Amino acid sequence: MSGFLWVTPISGIIALLIAGFTANVISKYDVGNARMKHIAEAIQSGAMAFLTSEYRVLVIFVVAVAAIIAGVGFVSDVMHPMTSVSFLFGAACSVAAGFFGMRVATQANVRTAQAATKGMPQALRVAFSGGSVMGLLVVGLGLTGVGLLYIVFGEEGVKLRHPRGRPAQPGGDRRQCGR
Repeated sequence: MSGFLWVTPISGIIALLIAGFTANVISKYDVGNARMKHIAEAIQSGAMAFLTSEYRVLVIFVVAVAAIIAGVGFVSDVMHPMTSVSFLFGAACSVAAGFFGMRVATQANVRTAQAATKGMPQALRVAFSGGSVMGLLVVGLGLTGVGLLYIVFGEEGVKLRHPRGRPAQPGGDRRQCGR
């Protein structure tokens, strides 16, 4: 395994560290008066309730698709059954990005409104910082996840062999399908 292989997950970890640092900076901005704080808490509570109910539905879909992927992997040459593990890992990274991104976004909203009372440049600084956290989370978790999966499955893992010893190929073995 070459040292270059570690560049991807390390880049992802750096993105996640920057996202965490930026989220910490955002949390230190002024939230405004008590009314603004109350409204912000209600918005954040509603946003998190929405995500929780969305993820409850999404988990059923994700598990069903993962089972289909694994099943297809066991009965055909189209893909390897371990592809379902990668799918589940990717879904978990997506959920984490959505959850933490929503928390920071709702925190940044009230701070942006308060900063706007001092001027447009201050408000834009807070708003862009809040948006950058979500972007960094998506990129950071994506790079870290793909990099770690590549490391775990190895260089040949990208071309996983089918359990019956044949390479998993896009389109499968057409001769067996009668085409």
